[in-house]
Amino acid sequence: MPAPVYRRILLKLSGEALVGSESHGIDPEILERFAADMRDLAAAGVQLALVIGGGNIFRGAALAAKGMDRVTGDQMGMLATVMNALAMQDALERLGVATRVMSALKVNQVCEDYIRRRAMRHLDKGRVVVFAAGTGNPFFTTDSAASLRAIEIGAEILIKATKVDGIYSSDPVVDPAATFYPRISYDRALREGLQVMDTTAIVLCRDHGMPLRVMNINEPGALLRLIRGEDVGSLVASGD
Repeated sequence: MPAPVYRRILLKLSGEALVGSESHGIDPEILERFAADMRDLAAAGVQLALVIGGGNIFRGAALAAKGMDRVTGDQMGMLATVMNALAMQDALERLGVATRVMSALKVNQVCEDYIRRRAMRHLDKGRVVVFAAGTGNPFFTTDSAASLRAIEIGAEILIKATKVDGIYSSDPVVDPAATFYPRISYDRALREGLQVMDTTAIVLCRDHGMPLRVMNINEPGALLRLIRGEDVGSLVASGD
C-alpha cells in the first residue's frame, strides 16, 4: 500500500453513526466495522485520535429544550460519550489495537484523565486515543471538542465522518438538486450556514489553519483512500 500522506489525524464520529439498524444505542456489527477500519489506519502507520459524540444514547440539548437544566443535560451527554468511547476501546482491543480513552471529565476509575502531553505520548507509541466527554464544559459540542483536540495534538487534518459523501448546498436527502462542494473555504461555510460543523468548531479550524475533510464513513475503503492522498469527500480550507 502507498505510504500515508498524513502522519497524525483526528477522526470525528457522531454517536448516531453507531446506531446502525438499531433504534438507539450501539449496533455491535457497526461498531466492529468501524473498529476494523481504524485498525487498518493504525496498521498503515497513521497516528489516530478519535472523538465520538453521544447522540445515540443521550442528547442534552434536546431535553433542555423540553425543560431540563441545560448544564445538567450537557453533563449527561458528556457521560454518554464516555460510554461510546469505552465501547470503541473494547472493539479495537479485541482486534489487537492498543487503545486509550481519555476523558475531559474526571472518571478515572474507568479511563484516563485527558492530559495533552500524555495523549501525544500515546499517539507516538502507536496507540489509538479516544477523547471522551467533549471539552468537559457545557454548551460546547463534540464538534468543538474535535476541533480543539485536533489543534492541541498537532493533527495534520480533522476528518468529519458523516452519512453523506461530503458538503452540499442543502440536504441532498431532501433536495436532489443540491450542489456538491468538493472544496470550500471556512468563511463561505460559515457565511452560507452549511452546517458542516458548528460555528465554534469551524472558527477554531479557520483560526488555526486546521484543514477539515468531510466524508462518508459508510463508504467501504474511503478512510484508507483518504489517508493515501485521494480526493475523498469535501475539503474545508483557506481560500475561496
